[in-house]
Amino acid sequence: MPVIIGAKRESNFTDPIGMLGDCHGRIVRFLQVLVTLSSHVNGGQLNSEQRSALATSLLYFREAAPKHTADEEESLFPRLRRLRKPETAALLAKVDSLEEEHACADRSHAEVDRLGQLWLQQGQLPAEDAARFSVLVNQLSELYRRHIGIEDREVFPFAAAALAAEDREAIGAEMAARRGLGNGKPVEEQTRGRVIAPQ
Repeated sequence: MPVIIGAKRESNFTDPIGMLGDCHGRIVRFLQVLVTLSSHVNGGQLNSEQRSALATSLLYFREAAPKHTADEEESLFPRLRRLRKPETAALLAKVDSLEEEHACADRSHAEVDRLGQLWLQQGQLPAEDAARFSVLVNQLSELYRRHIGIEDREVFPFAAAALAAEDREAIGAEMAARRGLGNGKPVEEQTRGRVIAPQ
């Protein structure tokens, strides 16, 4: 991922809610690559730069994005459900809907990956497959626009304010473990001075 001068410094595992928001930025960028390739190349021959962009984006959604979903569904959302606050009821209804959208997105990503791998292997896609790829990535783009908006504007700010420090620390440790960094040491000790691959 290129370095952008003046860009906001990304969060680390000591700020897991911030990390979840950072992941959203990557999801949007990699999905935009797929949308752009679909509209500009439309299943046709890819040049080397386009092949690399397609392969990298597919890899992100195949390997890194599922960790983000697990961060939310296995670490964040269960802790929100355990909160005993009157104002959580409306938020939890949205969380239930967000989990349903995760399942829908996972199914679409599996088909996008299958078609994208076919594109890489064969050099081009039949017109029907190219049209399906386009429909899927544009549907995902619309789904994520709504989904990420709810999480960034409502769920994450609420979680950052409502969760206790020990909950946030536990979430960070679980997120680190999903990325192969769980070794029993405090998260800040594991990550101090290290560059963590974005996921």
